[in-house]
Amino acid sequence: MTIDKTILLVEDDPAISLIIRETLGDECALFAAVGSIAERNAWLADHRPDLIITDVVLPDGDGIDSLPGAGVAPETPVIVLSAQNTLDTAVRAQGIGSYDYLPKPFDLEELTASVRAALARGRQPLGKVDAAETDSHGLIGRAPAMQAVYRTIARLASNDLAVLILGESGTGKEVVARAIHATGLRRNGPFVAINMAAIPRELIEAELFGHEKGAFTGAHSRSAGRFEQASGGTLFLDEIGDMPLEAQTRLLRVLQTNEYSTVGGSQALKADVRVVAATHREMRSLVAEGRFREDLFYRLNVIPVSLPPLRDRRSDIAALVRHFVDTGRQSGLPDREFAPEAMQLLERHDWPGNVRELGNVVQRLAILARDTVVTARDVETVLRESGGMAPAFTAPADLIAHAVDDWVRERLAGTDGDGAIHSDLEAIVEAALFRRVLREVRGNQLEAARRLGINRNTLRKRLGQLDIDPAHP
Repeated sequence: MTIDKTILLVEDDPAISLIIRETLGDECALFAAVGSIAERNAWLADHRPDLIITDVVLPDGDGIDSLPGAGVAPETPVIVLSAQNTLDTAVRAQGIGSYDYLPKPFDLEELTASVRAALARGRQPLGKVDAAETDSHGLIGRAPAMQAVYRTIARLASNDLAVLILGESGTGKEVVARAIHATGLRRNGPFVAINMAAIPRELIEAELFGHEKGAFTGAHSRSAGRFEQASGGTLFLDEIGDMPLEAQTRLLRVLQTNEYSTVGGSQALKADVRVVAATHREMRSLVAEGRFREDLFYRLNVIPVSLPPLRDRRSDIAALVRHFVDTGRQSGLPDREFAPEAMQLLERHDWPGNVRELGNVVQRLAILARDTVVTARDVETVLRESGGMAPAFTAPADLIAHAVDDWVRERLAGTDGDGAIHSDLEAIVEAALFRRVLREVRGNQLEAARRLGINRNTLRKRLGQLDIDPAHP
């Protein structure tokens, strides 16, 4: 984080604003986001930013033309973002002395590098303090695997296409569905969720489409279905892979015609919803086995969103732990801090239950820990009792030494080493090191080289030799 630096983002698209906040949150002490010229001017009346990032087309005017009269200090660097990638826009950006101009869609690594350079050459710190993180729609984390999710959500904000969210149980599929709704065209409408695996098959159609009085035994009055309840908003079909085939047929018809009728009714009703579905199952396997209609799969899979398991985004675990501690405190649970060794244990655990399991473990630790600081022993105990089979804590350096010892012993047992033990082990360790650092700096090779203490050209050469893609380490 750049100490005591302030960034102001002027962007009216909430999805893009969210992604930029998640990307640049560690680059400054205070990150503020507004969505209009009026909000920008009001914020500038009380604050002095070290950097302004602004869109061009805003709800109440032009972000470029209106900036000179907003009272911004001449030395304040400005980065202009624009989807109107014309020569005129670039010229006008240059005309206000902007530090950089990035056409949309922009590369996040390029944006980060530009921000760092602009802050480095900007005016002196102003003594600002960290601001509380604003609403991120429940999405926590800045790991590269999550950045891909954020970019997809951003692309969904300007359209009404069907979405299929794929991921293991506990990865946060409903959280993503709610974020898609909150940043999309139907954000002012209702969000209605239904778990297809939790409804008896004989009641699914009535739950989805509603029923008329007397339609079946027990139907004493008319009841609105989830399609009707979600009208004008988003309908989230969770665990769609568990939907019976007979119900799939009717759902497909609704998606094709945008019309449905209630059980026992004859009137055609408008299906005015955005459908977001989710499953932990392998959908193509279900299709191949004849358990899910292929045509329905393609109707739902217009825009797929693949959520990474927690083991593939370990760098986010500390932020998630802090989030769960904060939400637990708001619910009356004791406040807790985590010793470095305890956090390391959590970060090394594979989390088969993903984010949901982590949240449960953090809540359990908040209750059971005997001190305000959660220790490695506390984590070991809770994971063991929950079936996590956590190993006894060992210092990271000792773990590395033990792993090397085991690897060399196995290598020598099979061969004499082939004269390549050193080079092979060096490649293994170096690849793991490079991948970890690249993930931490979101693929920025210049920053990775600085943290590693090596020349950037050397890093690039070794990445090529090790067949590592810096964008997807």
